Amino acid sequence: MALPALAVLALPGAFAGGGTRRWFGGRAEGQRAEAQAAKDAAAAAFYELDTAQRDLRISVETITAVDDSPAARRAVADFDALGARIDEVSQRYIQAVDAHDLDRDDLEAAVAARARTELTAARDELVRVKQELDRFGASLEPLLGKAETQLARLAPAVERARQALLGASNALDTVRQRGLGADDLAARLAALSPELTRLNQGAGQHGAAQTLERAERVQREAAAILAEAERLPEKAAEVDHRLVSLRTRAQALTTRAGQVDPVLSELRRRFAAACWQDLQQVPAQAAENVRQAELKLREAQAARDAQRWPDATSLLSTVRALLNTTDEAVSAAGDRLARLNAVQKDPQQEIERTRFAIRDAQRLAMTGRSTPDPRHARPLDDAVGRLERAVGGLQGRHPDYWHFLTETEAVRQAVARVVGQIREERGGGH
Repeated sequence: MALPALAVLALPGAFAGGGTRRWFGGRAEGQRAEAQAAKDAAAAAFYELDTAQRDLRISVETITAVDDSPAARRAVADFDALGARIDEVSQRYIQAVDAHDLDRDDLEAAVAARARTELTAARDELVRVKQELDRFGASLEPLLGKAETQLARLAPAVERARQALLGASNALDTVRQRGLGADDLAARLAALSPELTRLNQGAGQHGAAQTLERAERVQREAAAILAEAERLPEKAAEVDHRLVSLRTRAQALTTRAGQVDPVLSELRRRFAAACWQDLQQVPAQAAENVRQAELKLREAQAARDAQRWPDATSLLSTVRALLNTTDEAVSAAGDRLARLNAVQKDPQQEIERTRFAIRDAQRLAMTGRSTPDPRHARPLDDAVGRLERAVGGLQGRHPDYWHFLTETEAVRQAVARVVGQIREERGGGH
């Protein structure tokens, strides 16, 4: 027969075996509920702090992966300090939770109230530290933005480096198929192989900043190898052309050098020794220069045949310099004779040319002045004196026409310096 409900409630131990609490009155249960609410709030604050700390640790690690600046190092130190603070408040929270069993059947109201107070204090500390953490996170935004930008550049940079290496390798294969050696370029490309291995190992092992720098360096070097490989056929053709051109020039200079002796013979016969003595060694020096040039041309041809392009280019530059020197010396003899013939026939033309330069400078020096500036007048007066002495040197049976020509040239140069000085001073005054 079933018992009335009230009778069931009155039975001793009715709740003892079902996991339910004994009833100690409304006040105790109210304190238990408040303590449990404080515990739940503290748990929520603890979870939010832990989540924020984990997220911020990722941000700090992102920064340190690409940034080793003082600001980044300071951020790590500040984060570590906050971590220690978080550990402290977390420990106090855990201690508050462990100190009170809110599920005890005999929980007293005073104990529940104390638990609520301690758990509320723990929650408040957790909230305050979370606020500190949020402020710290906000301060990291500039560093984090810079780091994320650099990380975003990383994968494309590595891929560009790989593609550049592939392009350089393909270019080397192409020039080899055309019978051109590229051993130096192949050696440079092989030297980049360890760098490619490090790129493939990634930023996790070598750091993002170092990996980005490595990728950009590999790309530049591979691009340089590619460019040189692509230019190799052109360089070979250029070396071949220069070899032919310089051989032809050397042969022509050999012929021209043979014409210096008749020129010197005429100079000796018609003019004073001072007019030609400095040209005495031209034939012998020209012959020696051409001989040296032909020797270097043979060496350049051997370097080209061995496809030692830098050696071939350097030797051809030496040949060109030798031939230039020879050309100037050989030309000097003919030019000397032509100038001496002209001044011997009509020295007045050279004299008037120099006087005109002096008068023009004197007019410029007097422009806007009643008297010339001594700094300008003195060298112009000296120029007049030098010209008069040079003209006077033309008297006699065998005038030194070459000295006359070099003196008039020197006078015109001195006058030109005065003119330049005047114009610079007046230009600066405007």
